[in-house]
Amino acid sequence: MNNGPRHLFLVRHGQTALNAEGRLRGLANPPLDETGIAEAHAVAEALAPRGIEEVRSSPLDRAVTTARIIAERCGCSVKTDQAFNDRDYGPWTGHVKHEVVAEFGSVDAAPGVEPLSRVLERAMPALERLVGASDGAVCVVTHDAVIRPILEKIDSANSTARVFTGSWSELTLDDGKWSLAQLDQKSPMREAEGQTPRRSAD
Repeated sequence: MNNGPRHLFLVRHGQTALNAEGRLRGLANPPLDETGIAEAHAVAEALAPRGIEEVRSSPLDRAVTTARIIAERCGCSVKTDQAFNDRDYGPWTGHVKHEVVAEFGSVDAAPGVEPLSRVLERAMPALERLVGASDGAVCVVTHDAVIRPILEKIDSANSTARVFTGSWSELTLDDGKWSLAQLDQKSPMREAEGQTPRRSAD
């Protein structure tokens, strides 16, 4: 087994109709829309040369479809893991995000929403086990509400990072210490559109 730094690519799934409408997805299970499928193929092309040997996914369809497209391009299979499931927004699932924020001040303050601390409690140990047991690079396809707290835990300067659909970040694990190599990389599709990563407080 390789004892050097291990590489992890955290990918946000492609777009769905609920993303396009600004609604909280959570445990709702919409499929990728046409844009989302194109984003999944674009990120697959971007990651194909990176030596990915394992792909893991949230069990939700939007993540699984994205992961399968990546895995097919990289020549490996997909396994799902509940640890990478989206945040549970409880009764606010499907609601327009800015309306929830307007009522409660933040999504975090809305009653019945899964705390971000609980998201980290399930996701971080799963990442460490997965990456620690692998000889090659690993890809995990998950959700912004999972990726953002992971990035912030690694470096608090990432607390305002916005994670686009179909984007990826590269992390390394070396001697038990996580570091961030690349943040919120745009797919070639987004490069062509002239989009750049943005920052957002939520």
